[in-house]
Amino acid sequence: MIHDFINFLHLTAFCLVTWKMAVMWIVALTLLYLAVYKGFEPLLLVPIAFGALIANLPSMGMVNLPHHGQPGGLYYYLSKGITWEIFPPLIFLGVGALTDFGPLIANPRTMLLGAAAQLGIFITFFGASLLGFTVKQAAAIGIIGGADGPTSIFMCNKLAPELMAPIVVAAYSYMSLVPLIQPPIMRLLTTKRERRIRMKSLRKVSKREKLIFSLIITVFCVLVVPNAAPLIFMLMLGNFLRESGVTERLSHAAQNEIINSVTIFLGTCVGITMTGDRFLNLETLKIIFLGAFAFAASTACGVLMGKLMNRLNPGNPINPLIGAAGVSAMPMSARVAHLEGQREDPANYLIMHAMGPNIAGGIGTVIVAGYFIAVLSR
Repeated sequence: MIHDFINFLHLTAFCLVTWKMAVMWIVALTLLYLAVYKGFEPLLLVPIAFGALIANLPSMGMVNLPHHGQPGGLYYYLSKGITWEIFPPLIFLGVGALTDFGPLIANPRTMLLGAAAQLGIFITFFGASLLGFTVKQAAAIGIIGGADGPTSIFMCNKLAPELMAPIVVAAYSYMSLVPLIQPPIMRLLTTKRERRIRMKSLRKVSKREKLIFSLIITVFCVLVVPNAAPLIFMLMLGNFLRESGVTERLSHAAQNEIINSVTIFLGTCVGITMTGDRFLNLETLKIIFLGAFAFAASTACGVLMGKLMNRLNPGNPINPLIGAAGVSAMPMSARVAHLEGQREDPANYLIMHAMGPNIAGGIGTVIVAGYFIAVLSR
């Protein structure tokens, strides 16, 4: 009887489970808890967590390579959407279709807030270099500060594919944890009086302005950073579909079916790279730490730029909380800035003002990524 039971166990996968797998189960369950019970970006965390769970189970037919004429595993093929740079531009198509660029056009000075938030990327770039990473790896790590998952994937694939798993997971994790990470930094760097600043109402932006803006940004960014053309093109195409008013079906598809489907595959592909062997090591811990630092530095730089702009132009004040939205986590960081403002003044509505630097930050992160790729890929 015992012998039969032992033989049965050898037919199962129980004997293949390692302690590293068990630790990663805890990580996956933690991500699921944050998504389901805390509401931290469930659209991102649930697919990532499920991918991480299956990555740490001794499964068959998931990631195995083609062998002797036999097809590879399911995620051997789906992961090509990342390595062949298909998923990130498709996500940007949906983001563009979902985003109203009006707040940025109505208040163009908020571009400075989005630009300032990119400083965290460069600060972390130098920090990662000092910790022993190569220049290309340091640049890929620094882009986490932009809080833009698709851009992190795009840039990492170009410069440091060997670090894809920890960098992308860090980027998406910190995006999901925006409501936890940003508020303490925002409160630390601002006074109660600054958090209560009410900004002037934004003017109404015409359809023509929005369409021209999309075209100008497309041409300008592709000329300046041609390496980032796939992301910029798809972002602005999605927005043009939205604002043109004559492609409603295409805009609806980009906002719903396309971005939702790609999010499932992208999230699980990211999660399935989270194996215990890759994650439970010193290098990954360094990346997780540097990613948190990058995100915090980007948030702080955006807020401090808002304070500086108030000093330079006190007659038309900016609530410095919206500077934190200069990171590219759209629209999460804008929502956090709005909620922080309402903690001090429930009648203060900052959400549309915060979308300005939020959009600028998204474009800025792509430009920075294109710059690093152009300089370091030589």
